[in-house]
Parts: sequence; structure tokens; C-alpha cells
Amino acid sequence: MLTTGPGPQLSLPPAGGGIVLDDVWVDHDGVDALRGVSARIHPHCITAVAGPNGSGKSTLLGVLAGILPPRSGGVSLPHRRSTALVVQRSEVPDRIPLTVRDVVAMGRWADVGLWRRLRRTDQVIIDDCIGLVGLDGYRGRPLHALSGGQRQRAFLAQGLARQADLVLLDEPTTGLDSSSRAVVTEVLAAEKSRGATVVCVSHDDVALRAADHLLRLDAGCVVTGPGTAGS
Repeated sequence: MLTTGPGPQLSLPPAGGGIVLDDVWVDHDGVDALRGVSARIHPHCITAVAGPNGSGKSTLLGVLAGILPPRSGGVSLPHRRSTALVVQRSEVPDRIPLTVRDVVAMGRWADVGLWRRLRRTDQVIIDDCIGLVGLDGYRGRPLHALSGGQRQRAFLAQGLARQADLVLLDEPTTGLDSSSRAVVTEVLAAEKSRGATVVCVSHDDVALRAADHLLRLDAGCVVTGPGTAGS
């Protein structure tokens, strides 16, 4: 089990290393979603992003993933080779006959190629990721036959199979029971041990306490007051 400490420290923008956001502004339909955000994401650590709904947390993940370009400001991502973004909901029609293993195998496509045969090393990574999220007994189960929490864990395993340097998770514990939430916190620790930089948006106290650093947002701005996950 993952042992949690007293809580992470507020992430501020010191120089040197990690991912640095410098006065980042992002708008959606003319409304500022991020307003002058400056922060540092520490390398090879877990950074939790907290804040009320509408505070810009998911927008921040989009910026880090490279899918939401800032209107102004800069983002420095040194030494980044690959990114995995795990969103809260992934809609797959029930008529598509995908098994758990099929879904997780998709996480290797970016590395192997869409139409190329998976290598033995890829097969090992896929099986390891399925086991890591506690779905060992469901490898051949159709996706539509899973519970909501099991589906969520399958897509989490897909993101892990990417073996990315930067792992971004948007509310990975939402809708999960306590045992599944514990699995997610263990996964975060495993990704950190692998050497990944992990950024996790969450309202879950356990996930926040599992982080090394905390970034609080409110109304699109970084909250610069005192902050730990438990406060």
C-alpha cells in the first residue's frame, strides 16, 4: 500500500528543471480559462492540481498535453519525449467488440504504430499495466460488460501502457469506490518510481495527500496563499 506523507507543498515557479509555465493565458469562446498562470511542475514527482469546478484545472492539463495552445505566455517542457493524457470519461460504443486487453493495447500504438504487430516487450507492458490496475481476471472481458469503475481502470491502464515521460490524469478517482481509489494512488506512486512526471487533477483527499507538490487554482489563477493537501 502507498504510504502518504503530511501533504505536498504549494508549487511555485523557481528556476531550473521541470516544466515551467510563465504567465500563461488561455481563453474559451472569449472567456479567460487560465489567467496569468505561472508555476513549476517538478520532474519525476507527483503534482496534484486542486480547485473548485471551473477553476481551470482541466484547461491546465490541456495546455500541458499540447492540445490547448495559450493565447499568451510560455510553457517550457525540457527533456519531454512523450505524454499520456487520461481523461475522466472515454466513450466507446457497446457495438465495438473491444476487450480489456484490446483497450490497453491501444496505449502502445503511438510507440509501435497503428498497423504494426505488437512486440513481445509490448505484450509484457500491456499485461503489467492490466495487473497494476487490478484487472488481471478481466483481460478477455468485453468492455461493455464491465462496471463503470472497471472501465475507468481499463482506460487508466491504457494511459499507463504509453510508458510516457509526462502522465496527465483528469479526476482519475471520480466515481470509484474506496478500493479502486486506493489502486489509483498506488498507480501514481508506481509511475513516479518509473521516473515519470505525474500531474493529477483531483478532489480526492487521498490522492492529494499522495502527491509531492500541490498547485491550487481558483478562477483561472494560481492561489499563492499557504497550501497543503490537507488544508
